[in-house]
Amino acid sequence: MEGIQLSCVLSCCYSTKTHFRLRHRSPELPFLCLPPPRPPPSRRPRASLRIRTSLPSMALQVQDQQSFHKSKEMLPKIDKSGRFCSPRAARELALLIVYASCLQGSDPIRLFEKRINAAREPGYEFDKDSLLQYNHMSFGGPPVTTQSVEEADKLLRSDEQDSAIEAEVLSAPPKLVYSKLILSFARKLLVATVDKWDSHVLVIDKVVPSNWKNEPAGRILELSILHLAMSEITVLGTRHPIVINEAVDLAKRFCDGAAPRVINGCLRTFVKDLAGTSQAQASKSKQEVALEV
Repeated sequence: MEGIQLSCVLSCCYSTKTHFRLRHRSPELPFLCLPPPRPPPSRRPRASLRIRTSLPSMALQVQDQQSFHKSKEMLPKIDKSGRFCSPRAARELALLIVYASCLQGSDPIRLFEKRINAAREPGYEFDKDSLLQYNHMSFGGPPVTTQSVEEADKLLRSDEQDSAIEAEVLSAPPKLVYSKLILSFARKLLVATVDKWDSHVLVIDKVVPSNWKNEPAGRILELSILHLAMSEITVLGTRHPIVINEAVDLAKRFCDGAAPRVINGCLRTFVKDLAGTSQAQASKSKQEVALEV
């Protein structure tokens, strides 16, 4: 776990520039939440009083409506007990734990167990209705230009409401949010990530761009996504198209800039090299068998 401890030390030097938003549930339970996928409220959308009547603007409105309905159709799955039962939720939880362990310099498995078994705050009540409003497929996007101040205020209030729901869900006791199956899957992901951490550090160093190597403390979240995805492919045996798609969606949701595209390229290179290594080993085994015969 030297890589995790190193990331924690480096993060101390990057605390004034990092784009991550950290939230603390309480002084007794300082678990970190993932950065919100939407811009912070301080970045107020610009209000434009120009009336748009061109065809491109109409097409954009139709596209926005289609994206909205698509996101509504892809809301997280809730089981009969009212808890998340989607694999996406497990990967998101595992990412939260790995990210927090990197910042704290702690073991992800111990941090996961500590959070699972942590006592609830006196008088704490979790609103399960927030699970129905929480959307795993809510991605950030480019800056929005509105047509009036009222529309900008409405959009801002909507963003603040979404951020409040995300904070409530991601900081709630996991047993109230995730089903037993999802908690088990998240733990398997963490165990696989810890087991392969040191070896995957060397692999990641070969596939990531040079600017990520120069600022590892500013790329903790992106590198954590790579670690989780590579471990799921090599240890758990999940089909790589699924893992790559999930990793890219996590990057779209919680990272910024070109991170989704870079993560997609890194994982495809990793899978290609992995397939080449497997073929070479299989060929070598056949040659050894032929010589024995």
